[in-house]
Amino acid sequence: MKLTITLICCLICSSISFSQKFTKAIEDNSFLIEEAYNQEDRVVQHIFSMQYLDAESKDVYFDFTQEWPLFGQTSQLSISLPFTSLVSGTAKGIGDAMLNYRYQLFNKENWAAVSPRFSLILPTGNREKGLGDGKLGFEINLPASKRLSNDFVVHANAGVTLIPNAIKILNEEKLFSQYHVGGSLIYLYSYNLNFMIEFLNSFTTEYDILGESNLASETILSPGFRLAIDLGNLQIVPGFAFPINLSDENSISYFGYLSFEHPF
Repeated sequence: MKLTITLICCLICSSISFSQKFTKAIEDNSFLIEEAYNQEDRVVQHIFSMQYLDAESKDVYFDFTQEWPLFGQTSQLSISLPFTSLVSGTAKGIGDAMLNYRYQLFNKENWAAVSPRFSLILPTGNREKGLGDGKLGFEINLPASKRLSNDFVVHANAGVTLIPNAIKILNEEKLFSQYHVGGSLIYLYSYNLNFMIEFLNSFTTEYDILGESNLASETILSPGFRLAIDLGNLQIVPGFAFPINLSDENSISYFGYLSFEHPF
C-alpha cells in the first residue's frame, strides 16, 4: 500500500512540470497494472497472458485481449476472453468475458495520461465449476501514466468491480464487490528492454455463513521484464514476471506475457 501511495505521489508531483521530450522507448504492455495509453489510430493489439499459481494449487489462468481504436485514439474498444484450468485440470473452461471501453481523457502532452475504463462482465463461465460468477456485472478502472525521465515511467490504478446477486448466502443473493489500487515503476533500460515492479492491493467483501460481511485484502508484488521486437510494422512484446502474494505466506506464481501490435 505504501508503494502505491508513493507512486501516485510521484505522478502527481511530476505533473507540475511542463511537457518534455524524451528518448523513444516502449511505455505500454504492462502486466497487472493498466497503463493509460489508448491504441493509436488504425493500430490493433493482440495480448496473450498466462499465470501459473504455486505448485500446491496448480491452477492456471489464461487470458486473450484484443484492443481496437474507435475512430481515432480518443476511444478504444477491447474484449477479454479468459480460460481457466483449476486444480490440475479437474475443472477447466471459458471464464467470464469482459467488454471494455476506454476514453483518452488526457494524453502524454498533458500533465499525465489518463484513460478511464468501463467494462461489462458477461456471465460466460460455468458457475457450478467455479469458472464464473453467473451474473452480469461491471468494472470501472482509472489508470494514469507519467513519463518521469528518460529512464522511468510510473503508472497508477484505482477501480472497483461490482457483480449484483453473485453470492448466495442463506437463500439470499448478495453483491460481489472488490476494490483495488495499485501502481508500477518501469525502468527503461533501453528502447526495447524494460524492467518493472508492479504492486496491487485488492479488497474483497466476503460473507460468513450467517451473512455477515467483512473485508479481505490481498497484496501482490510483481517484479518482471518485457522486451520489444520490431519486425517492420509488427511489434512483438514478450515478457515474464514473478507475482508474489504477500498475503499468502509470500507464495510465488509465474506470469507470462506476449503481445502482437500492427496496423490494419
